Amino acid sequence: MSKQIPMPDSAVAETFKDEAGAIEVRNDLTYLTTGIVNVAFIGFPKNDWVLVDAGLSTYAGTIIEAADQRFGSLATPRCIVLTHGHFDHIGSLEALLERWDVPVYAHPAEFPYLDGSQSYPPPDPSAGGGAMTLLSPLFPRGPIDISRWLRELPGDGTVPELEGWRWLHTPGHTQGHISLWREADRTLLAGDAFITTRQESAYHALAQTPELHGPPRYFTPDWNAAEASVRKLADLEPELVVTGHGKAMAGPELQAGLHRLADDFGSIAVPHSRTRP
Repeated sequence: MSKQIPMPDSAVAETFKDEAGAIEVRNDLTYLTTGIVNVAFIGFPKNDWVLVDAGLSTYAGTIIEAADQRFGSLATPRCIVLTHGHFDHIGSLEALLERWDVPVYAHPAEFPYLDGSQSYPPPDPSAGGGAMTLLSPLFPRGPIDISRWLRELPGDGTVPELEGWRWLHTPGHTQGHISLWREADRTLLAGDAFITTRQESAYHALAQTPELHGPPRYFTPDWNAAEASVRKLADLEPELVVTGHGKAMAGPELQAGLHRLADDFGSIAVPHSRTRP
């Protein structure tokens, strides 16, 4: 499968990588790649902070090390915010909660996958693109049970412990998927509403070849909602984007590529195996 929207290296936003491997893209925003998926740390160094998503399983120690490096020894977040509950975004969550014991905020539509009551729908191994798609039936679909820590995101769009940020409902990849938006500097944490690498290919998922790409094809059940979500995010004209998979991107090339993805979503992002009504 060819790249969806190839992006030049000049669109990649990387300003500083610390000793733990976390990449700073704003003075109060870094992200860390855990295998094939990113987690984000929002907060100034040596100050209060919030973790967004929890990466793959076995990466709790890596996440804790990065937090200690940036925020101080034994640093504890004010809370954890989940873009959604897929296995690669909550893999280390239970281990982190055993250490930190902090609230976890998510959209209520994600609660069944986080309170032990329901598994995600099966993936689509016919979606194409590479080994990750073919292997997708083997990926965990949950549920996990973090009921003790689980909290509903406020209905007014605010994000607890994150002044200046708002959460946006961006369904499609999952029913309760959210993205985080800060209007002041037009910063977007998109989760998997769209991503910046070809996640269906094991090689590209590891190499993080830069491209603008719809949500991972094998785990996206609602392509109409996914298209509407990408349009919503493109209309924001973000200056900087951190996605769930791939490198952070910034600037006019990002904005132009995101509009192209939104405008031609059906032909670019939706797999041939899926037809939308």
